[in-house]
Amino acid sequence: MKKTGFGFFFGLLSVISVVLWLAGSALAAETENKDDGVYTLGEVVVTGKQDVVETAGTVREVTAQDIENMDARTLDQALVLLPGVEIRTAADGVPRIDIHGFRTRHVLLLLDGVPLNSTYDGQFDPAIIPTENIAKIKVSYGTSSVLYGEGALGGVINIITKKGKQGLQGKASGEIGSGASRIGRFNVGGAADKADFFVSGSMAARDDYPLSNDFEATPLQGDGDRINSDNRRNNIFGNIGYSPTDEWDLGLVASFVNGNYGIPPSTQENTKTDPDPYANNPKYERVNHFQGYNFQFSTSYDLPGPVDLRGWAYFNEYSEDRTRYDNDDYDSMLTKNTYFEDGTSKIWGGTVQTAVDLKSAGSFTLALDAQKQQYASNGKIRDVKVGKDYEFRNFDDSWSYWLYSASLQYDITLFDSLGIVLGYGQYWQNKDDSGENETKGSYMAGVYYDIVKGSRVRGGFAKKIRFPSLRQLYSIGEGNPDLKPETSYNYELGFEQKLPMNSRVAIDGFLSDVDNYIEKPYGDDYFHNYDKYRFQGFEITAETRFIERLMLRLGYTFMDTEDKSPNSPKDELQYRPKNKLTFEGKYTFEFGFSAYANVIYIADQVYYERSEPFTQAKLPNYTIVNLKFDQTFFNNFLDVYVGTDNLFDKNYEQSYGFPGAGRVIYGGVELRF
Repeated sequence: MKKTGFGFFFGLLSVISVVLWLAGSALAAETENKDDGVYTLGEVVVTGKQDVVETAGTVREVTAQDIENMDARTLDQALVLLPGVEIRTAADGVPRIDIHGFRTRHVLLLLDGVPLNSTYDGQFDPAIIPTENIAKIKVSYGTSSVLYGEGALGGVINIITKKGKQGLQGKASGEIGSGASRIGRFNVGGAADKADFFVSGSMAARDDYPLSNDFEATPLQGDGDRINSDNRRNNIFGNIGYSPTDEWDLGLVASFVNGNYGIPPSTQENTKTDPDPYANNPKYERVNHFQGYNFQFSTSYDLPGPVDLRGWAYFNEYSEDRTRYDNDDYDSMLTKNTYFEDGTSKIWGGTVQTAVDLKSAGSFTLALDAQKQQYASNGKIRDVKVGKDYEFRNFDDSWSYWLYSASLQYDITLFDSLGIVLGYGQYWQNKDDSGENETKGSYMAGVYYDIVKGSRVRGGFAKKIRFPSLRQLYSIGEGNPDLKPETSYNYELGFEQKLPMNSRVAIDGFLSDVDNYIEKPYGDDYFHNYDKYRFQGFEITAETRFIERLMLRLGYTFMDTEDKSPNSPKDELQYRPKNKLTFEGKYTFEFGFSAYANVIYIADQVYYERSEPFTQAKLPNYTIVNLKFDQTFFNNFLDVYVGTDNLFDKNYEQSYGFPGAGRVIYGGVELRF
């Protein structure tokens, strides 16, 4: 497929839009309901007026109030309580978000419709995404809509930001805590007549994070402060909306981030004198500087009749200046594989959606997207052998490909109790270096049925695909251009029951079979397609507000994993917890004081030796308790809060050799107007 295919897609969109418009021309148009304070113009909209796809599938939402309750400063902290979502920090020093056993690269991350996954490896760093601009986060699991495009084997994290409301509002806060951490945040927004705006920013810094008092010192890590765990981050975000007419909306979104951070090394190593076959040998790395920015221009038009048209163009760039040293003083580069690298990920593209509401006959949504993904890397690495030593080699690499997608979704509600959604997507990967094309299709189907009022059963099936990343295809010494796309077959079945006294409970089962899963086998430097992995389990969620000022929530996930590849030496997969239990509660008193607590329990997580015979071991189970107290004054103008993460100073690991933070105490003040 040539790049001219993008123009073909837009022509196809126009033809189909006209046909569907004529088919429903006898039906009257309805005015779009615009959420107050929520910027929806740039969002990938998968729910029309039928709103079936997110009702039939598993979709969970984190609101701005949820974020404030737990004092979540960044995206990873905002998602930590969700069932089926595992936040794990390991050797790369960055929190990773896994969903139902799938890794971060299998999760599609969108900010107001802008894709934020790295073009290099498909991953993202949630710790550089602040929360002060977030109105809500929607997490769609394995049977998510085909309108999101390829890549979402595990699910979609859809960040929807705030927008200005009538008048002028804002807030500013300052916070300090353990490890000499300090955070300053602000946002301000407003609207008048046909325009609105919203601006936010934050500055965060930490000298280190403290280890638990129960941590036992090793030759590589003493007790007290975690080595090389400093962090600096600066963010700015803004959006503008303008409505020239009642039918036409325009919007512009822009954001910027920069900073630097250290990557704590493993606390264990495998040496001849002290063998530890499970240990990652320590790597002494720092990200000296990172910087990212993205832009999006979007528009929507409510055509006469049943047709709505939306479109947006976007650009996202993220770069890192990274160095690997050979000692824990971070000042020597004399041994093999030490390096300087400056890497830059870029995505630019455009999307068009048209939706046709045919009332009782259902609704159609067509989405077309084209994007170019590029990664450039330059620097020098010490890997040229000269005698017994190694010399530096300069490198300057650049890789890219084009991705195209065309997706159509149909939703219909029957008898006010039965909803059905069907979707199909076709995706193309055009490799610039060889001109080769890869094309794959995906599809999904979902249904819900209200047995009686308050009792709902739902189920869905989806085939998802993900093309290999640029790193997996082309990276020197590890890339494999013959990799096949990963394919997953995801199944979900759930039941939800509303209960008296403002309460509800739900149970959801899931199963995913994955073909051609891409990983590096132990002892092999190159990426390969594994034959088959399986993730299966169930989740239970419950919530009650039986007292007006009290909120209680419970979440439980059981997950079983299996490596079904022929002759695999492993049964279950490593670093996928079998059991996760979460609880949170909040009570607000009439005089403005509130108490909040959450509990996270992780159990039955295995890992393996790094070489044959791949003997299995298990990480210790752990429980983390977090508290926060707020007191508001002067009719909510002033909020003073204190809190503690890891109240009981639990020593725990999410990956072997990488301990988590001990007790962290913080406090802050927020002004609102």
